[in-house]
Amino acid sequence: MEQIAIDIDRLSVQVGGQRVLSNLSLRLAKGHKATLVGPSGSGKSTLLLALLGFVAPIEGTIRIFEEELTASSVWQLRTRMAYVSQEPELGEGTVRQILNHPLTFKNNRHLHDNIERAPELMEKLYLPGYLLDKDITSLSGGEKQRVALISALLLEREILLLDEASSALDQSARQAAIDLLKSRKDLTLLSVTHDREWIEAADDLIELSGVQQNPKGAGA
Repeated sequence: MEQIAIDIDRLSVQVGGQRVLSNLSLRLAKGHKATLVGPSGSGKSTLLLALLGFVAPIEGTIRIFEEELTASSVWQLRTRMAYVSQEPELGEGTVRQILNHPLTFKNNRHLHDNIERAPELMEKLYLPGYLLDKDITSLSGGEKQRVALISALLLEREILLLDEASSALDQSARQAAIDLLKSRKDLTLLSVTHDREWIEAADDLIELSGVQQNPKGAGA
């Protein structure tokens, strides 16, 4: 039996007094790679924020690996997820410092040696190794997106949430990112994108069309 990584049951979310998601249900099995598609304003980014506990539902439930997301469980459940946005806030310093910083946090100290994996991941994502010693402010938007993705992978989270996280990449770099993530059979991926390559590579497409949506996806 497949383990369910994300289980959303009749979820409704309101932002700024306006309902963005209504009665949304979907299930995503561990290891599956799913892509959220739909027009602007259909709630794709809001859904990712709800999974992280940054947006509270007005109705329905979210379960991560069978544990309900609540005010008391949110901090622990976030340690099982990583999130990369379209314009990641990476802080200040060199790329090496940026990648190493999260590994110094108390909950991540057991992963401290993962910084040694950075050069290999950079090579797979078509980033030259010398960028490790470059200041993060000198990087292009696409380079920053790939650094953010590497940072997320070094944390070894079970669920990866991507919000247009490859929008600044060219086709070859985007395909490299897809190939890398697809090779991670243990990693559950939920991405928001308009890119054809991501859509074609997804195990499941989850269609959102607004508050009246009836999404299609794994178990939906």
